[in-house]
Amino acid sequence: MSDTVTTAYSAALDAMQRTGPKRLHTLAAMLGGDAPDIVDGSALLTHLRNAGPEDALRQQFAHTLAGWDHEQNIAAWTDGTSRNTAERRAAVVAALGVDEPTAALFADLFPYAAADGPIVIADDWEEWRTPERRTERSFYWAHYQRYLLDKWRNPDAVADLDNATEEVVRRLSDPTRPVAYQAKGLVVGYVQSGKTANFTGVVAKAIDAGYRLVIVLTGTTNMLRAQTQRRLDIELCGRENIEREISPHDQKAHEYQDDPDWKRDRFVRHGGRPSDAGYPDIHRLSNHAGDYKRLKMGFSALEFKGRERNKKFYDPANLHTSDARLVVAKKNARVLEDLVADLGRITDRLGQVPVLIIDDESDQASVNTVSPKKWKEDSKKRTAINRLIGQMLRMMPRAQYVGYTATPYANVFIDPSDVEDIFPRDFLISLPRPDGYMGADDFHDFDAELPLEQRPLETSKERAHVRYLSDEPDDDELRRAVDMFVLTGAVKLYRQRHGTTYRHHTMLVHEAMGKDSHRQTAELITTLWNTGGYYRAAGLARLRELYNTDVLPVSRAQAPKLPLPDNFDDLRDDIGEALRLISPADRHSSPVIVVNSDKDLERQQESLDFDKREIWRILVGGNKLARGFTVEGLTVTYYRRATAQVDTLMQMGRWFGFRPGYRDLVRLYTTPDLHDMFEAACRDEDFLRRELRQYAAPTDGTPQLTPRQIPPLIAQHRPDLRPTGRNKMWNAKLVLKSSPGRPMEPVAFPSATAKIKHNLEQWKPLLAAATERTARFAVPGAKTTYEAGVAIISHPTLLTVLGNLKWLADDTFQPELAWLRRLSADQLARWVVLLPQQTRSTTRRVVAGHGPISVFERQRTSSGASFRVFSEERHRNAAMRIAGVETSTPDPEADGLRSASTGAIILYPTVERDNLDKAEGKAIADEKVTVGFHLITPPATVPAGGRLMQWVTVDKTNPQALVVDVSVS
Repeated sequence: MSDTVTTAYSAALDAMQRTGPKRLHTLAAMLGGDAPDIVDGSALLTHLRNAGPEDALRQQFAHTLAGWDHEQNIAAWTDGTSRNTAERRAAVVAALGVDEPTAALFADLFPYAAADGPIVIADDWEEWRTPERRTERSFYWAHYQRYLLDKWRNPDAVADLDNATEEVVRRLSDPTRPVAYQAKGLVVGYVQSGKTANFTGVVAKAIDAGYRLVIVLTGTTNMLRAQTQRRLDIELCGRENIEREISPHDQKAHEYQDDPDWKRDRFVRHGGRPSDAGYPDIHRLSNHAGDYKRLKMGFSALEFKGRERNKKFYDPANLHTSDARLVVAKKNARVLEDLVADLGRITDRLGQVPVLIIDDESDQASVNTVSPKKWKEDSKKRTAINRLIGQMLRMMPRAQYVGYTATPYANVFIDPSDVEDIFPRDFLISLPRPDGYMGADDFHDFDAELPLEQRPLETSKERAHVRYLSDEPDDDELRRAVDMFVLTGAVKLYRQRHGTTYRHHTMLVHEAMGKDSHRQTAELITTLWNTGGYYRAAGLARLRELYNTDVLPVSRAQAPKLPLPDNFDDLRDDIGEALRLISPADRHSSPVIVVNSDKDLERQQESLDFDKREIWRILVGGNKLARGFTVEGLTVTYYRRATAQVDTLMQMGRWFGFRPGYRDLVRLYTTPDLHDMFEAACRDEDFLRRELRQYAAPTDGTPQLTPRQIPPLIAQHRPDLRPTGRNKMWNAKLVLKSSPGRPMEPVAFPSATAKIKHNLEQWKPLLAAATERTARFAVPGAKTTYEAGVAIISHPTLLTVLGNLKWLADDTFQPELAWLRRLSADQLARWVVLLPQQTRSTTRRVVAGHGPISVFERQRTSSGASFRVFSEERHRNAAMRIAGVETSTPDPEADGLRSASTGAIILYPTVERDNLDKAEGKAIADEKVTVGFHLITPPATVPAGGRLMQWVTVDKTNPQALVVDVSVS
């Protein structure tokens, strides 16, 4: 009976792919038999209650329900509900017409995913991806979707990808549109977070929709281009499209003849040649073995001919009966010049061909970095790759350009007035962080108050994964990192014997750019390896000590359910096998592969093929391993290379990515300053994403924010760490930024003595007022209270103080101050000042003649610039409630101070850590005290007209022009 149930309900779910949910049991009975227990639904209940997670029908239900949860609300059956909500799931269940026990079982087995979706910043566009258009032609997407379900075994992740790719495709131009339009957009992911999967899905849907030439521009290295080509060949082109290119007289003469995934039949299968079923074949104009090359006698490969000669090629009658072409090319001037030359031979027909250009790592090489000072009159000088991309866009008026990057700063600083450039004028889509991803914030304990060694190992990301190096290179530190690589490899083998498989195990050493440096580092590692004594008592003693003090406690705390021996001796055999895999006899006992552009090392680098063989090696390199290329199995990183740019720094973070089954083993060896740099870069990235999400929602049906207005949202948490290179940045100035009901806490205070004393002078009246009265406020999550001085001041009084402060940079806090100055008395009339007091008497000092009051010790960043943080979580609850923001912790004292036009500001008289003398109660010198603050306004402090931002921009074609106000007030 189970087979009958599976057949009936599987057929019903298939039938609903186009229509959306319908009466489930009725449809199953009609398609699979009208047995009574199918009609009344009892057979399905019995089947699902007894089915395991691997059951095919259970998996199909999970995938289908997740897809409906994610569906856009333009479909009639959604009843206007938002996706990924309880209301959407209720609409699905109602449409299916199932009884309460079945609905309850669905909720238990297939809960809806309420995860954040993509953030979309877009100008107005013409919607063309109706539900009918999506489902009537989904050949390549359906097969890619099936492939991912088999690979990931995660219907929610596949549904998330479906949703994210749809946000991209629907903003491209309709390929059948009579009037040509070029859409330009940018998709922002995280470093090594699955951007390739996203653009593979976009390409699949685009080919299904009618795009007939797809050009994928990869990074600048052959390694990355080949890796991308292989992914597209396996997951999109599939076996039949590749076999079509193979001569029947020489079955082995193709680039995948020795590929293990080809031999194991892991390339997508389409069930026959696509054109035999009425769908487009994909003709590859590049392959895994080689980049795009100039077409000579085989030029017909680029011919686009429609079957209906009396109709345009973009007419559906021609588009859907023609084949597609795929080019995967690295961003190299010679390669792109060959492609442009070949396209130039069919220019007269290219105007009718829908083209999709995917630019992976679009902030690398693609952006024009020529200084405006070098532009000639009426002519814009361009870098080579930027010029060639622009040339392709001019030649192909139906070309759509979609850039992909994890670091969008260079892209959004492109001059939006340059019509030939690649500024994402139509849309910017920020992808959500995927489940299981290990990113920059997984190596930091942001705003932690406890010293590192006192933080709980179960929750401290920094204690678990980061190992600090001294400022100068030390051989013993590098040896310890190599020892960790050996140990973690042994643990992987131990876990493999207990059911988990690990194909690769790698270590990355990244110290500098120069080839000579790479060679010297490789020689040093080889020496350390050969003198490591891993088969003798001394080497084993080092490993034992490292295992007992590092690996064992961290893994027990972070991954208690994963197999791990309590006794080091149980790892002895696995250590021997790890040593053999890392340095086999046929490799001259060297565990190192140098990866750079040195021609003498190319043969060695050919062995770095993660697709064809298992890689257990230490990789030494620079830029060639710093962007785009995925280092599989990366577990230990030894990183010392500094940079002054956020995007470069984040792209070097190869330790970001997915670490299934060995997340607890990941270690980053780096210096405190570099770790601090990554923290600032991570804060910059997180700030931009939060800002985009806040301003993504439209106001009165119109966008609050379009892509050309994004540059002012980019933050810089370290003055010495720019968002991107100076040659990629264009000027934009934010003049007003509002944050109603959201806290603000600037940290960029000066360190110069005169400015510190000046600022303290401004705060004296508030400090005096806050020492006259005290109150006690609730501490969230505890049954205790804390004491704080309290004062009430007028809004103009606070504006005077804030307006007179000096900052690290002249524009710090000025957009926020401009907003505060524009608020009416009805919106904000008064402020409650809180001056928290600590229980320890040793913190009390006389400050600016007032007190004694509590003084807080805070730390500046390692560069000595901004402070890290001022406020404490225990104090924020009262401030929020005073400002009218609801919290989960009641506080009668704070509620008594609340009113509709009241804000709250917490003051923190601060000295830099270790600068507080031990003389309790005595006066502290004015030049030592910085008053930090944390303020929050009432939620009703929205600017007139509802616009949360205003900005000015500069005429980029004339750097001397006056600033032109383009804001909407």
